[in-house]
Amino acid sequence: MKVELRPGLTGRAEAIVDTTNVAAAMGSGDLDVFATPAMIALMEQAACNALVPCLDAATSSVGIKMDTTHDAATLPGKKVIATAELTAVEGRKLTFKVGACDDHGPIGTGTHERFIIDKAKFIGKLQSRL
Repeated sequence: MKVELRPGLTGRAEAIVDTTNVAAAMGSGDLDVFATPAMIALMEQAACNALVPCLDAATSSVGIKMDTTHDAATLPGKKVIATAELTAVEGRKLTFKVGACDDHGPIGTGTHERFIIDKAKFIGKLQSRL
């Protein structure tokens, strides 16, 4: 770790709604509106972006839990911005408050948990299961 993880760290990520991230394309519905799985992925990306200054090359994080609501639809061509704020650090477990909005306001909110991992150990455990 480069920097100690402390509550208050923030990150953001953004995406333009297009043919690849709408519900009809992602199999989460049949409408051409921003898909819930795409919103969740963007929230996870925001949390990962918050951690970039803290993690060294040997360390990463993995998502372990997401509890969200998707409260409003967003049409193609519109920008969605996701934010994440680190609210708790319990050993290697991190909890984030996450949200997403478009130019009309909030579209989703929730909490997200990640776990800090050593990349080599993590991959080694997976490979040993083969």
